[in-house]
Amino acid sequence: MTTRTSGVLLHLTSLPSKYGIGDLGKEAHEFVDFLSRSKQKLWQVLPLNPVGFGESPFQSYSAFAGNPLLISIDLLLGEQLLSKQDIANIPYFNPERVEFEQVRPYKEGLLRKAFANFQKKLPKDFMNFCTENKWLADYALFMALKGHFNGLPWNRWEKSITLRETKSLNFYRSFLKEEIEYHYFLQYALSNQWLQLKKYANHYGIKIIGDLPIFVSYDSSDAWANPKLFELDATGNPTKVSGVPPDYFSTTGQLWGNPHYRWSEMAKDDYQWWRDRFTHLLRMVDIIRIDHFRGFEAYWEIPAGEETAVNGKWVKGPGEQFFNTITKYLGEIPVIAEDLGIITQEVVELKEKFNFPGMKILHFNLHSNEKEDFLPDQYEENSVVYTGTHDNDTTLGWYNKRLPDDLDFLQEYLNWDPQEESICWRLIDLAFHCKSNYAIIPLQDILCLDSEARMNYPGTVGGTNWAWRFHRGSITQEIETRLRTITEDSGRV
Repeated sequence: MTTRTSGVLLHLTSLPSKYGIGDLGKEAHEFVDFLSRSKQKLWQVLPLNPVGFGESPFQSYSAFAGNPLLISIDLLLGEQLLSKQDIANIPYFNPERVEFEQVRPYKEGLLRKAFANFQKKLPKDFMNFCTENKWLADYALFMALKGHFNGLPWNRWEKSITLRETKSLNFYRSFLKEEIEYHYFLQYALSNQWLQLKKYANHYGIKIIGDLPIFVSYDSSDAWANPKLFELDATGNPTKVSGVPPDYFSTTGQLWGNPHYRWSEMAKDDYQWWRDRFTHLLRMVDIIRIDHFRGFEAYWEIPAGEETAVNGKWVKGPGEQFFNTITKYLGEIPVIAEDLGIITQEVVELKEKFNFPGMKILHFNLHSNEKEDFLPDQYEENSVVYTGTHDNDTTLGWYNKRLPDDLDFLQEYLNWDPQEESICWRLIDLAFHCKSNYAIIPLQDILCLDSEARMNYPGTVGGTNWAWRFHRGSITQEIETRLRTITEDSGRV
């Protein structure tokens, strides 16, 4: 990760598609073509896992499974698992937004038709896939049970299956056999389509950066199947949950609600669950961005039942021992450490100990009262620079909401005339020319879109979060040429 290179941040759901949500089909491969022609070598995506509450990819039903909504209907058509008649009457879907409530039932209907056809001609490698992915048995049963209990979280199922009593497990494995096999099929189809896309990207020298949220959702197959690894009581309810303390942005902090890990328990088998998680993700992506990296050094622990994150405390994480153990088994792993927010010296030392590049966000540093040491010309080589991330406003939205004093600062620091060049391309140029080895730009900024294209508002649920999509044809030849020119001029080819 020492090569000077660049890329684009775009989640798969944001791709154009006639089926209402971006997927792994033609448009994803055409996006790789765009990256290749514009000399980009990195494609960063958000977590690929099945989304849970609020449609957030950071609140998933599994740390291992993929999101079935990403399965390409057209690729299933090509495999003759669907017919042209099946897609003869595609509803109208908003081309600018993923309308999950409309998309999910429509795609679900098509996926179940594909499964019925799949059962008639099981491919030879299907059983191998099912046995090789050891997490899949618990996940498929979990999802079948979730459907059976009308979507309720697992602590509200029948007590015997909530507590995974053997008799109850055996009963439901038999009773829900068809539904369990359906979820096996979804993961098989998704894995095949994703690996085809990854192979296509790698063929053109493009690496995929995947996302690893440090925490998992309470309502997940991971917590249900491995309760001893999490801070849960005897009935399966959380006792300690995650979040961040009050700060400049929030007087009550952020209460995420994910159950904390029992790190001492995980250490007993040398973090086997984590080793499996890293190994699985490294089959799917080339580089891993660890979200909330600081939680490995110390994490904010909040008693379950609190309404805000105020009454928490800092607790030491597994730190160096954890990464030493992972490295011992897996070797050096390609990691980007998300080290944003209030970062202590101990977090910096942990990151540097393992030579993980951290993240630099231009939006955070380009204001009139910023300390000189944090300005972009001081960024270190072993870092990844972004204009913004999925949690930021777009660059145009950020600029339009700037403080009045910042305009003079921006014009002077950037040597920039607002009448001659857009703020988006000026910041892209700045990011590409700074010392950071990696420069990654959200597609929204390449397209110079305003706040309506923002991907997420941290601390909020629902609304327009995770829904943005770009229009087919909005990446023009002019944009492609301009991005390629900046890439060449900044020495990132």
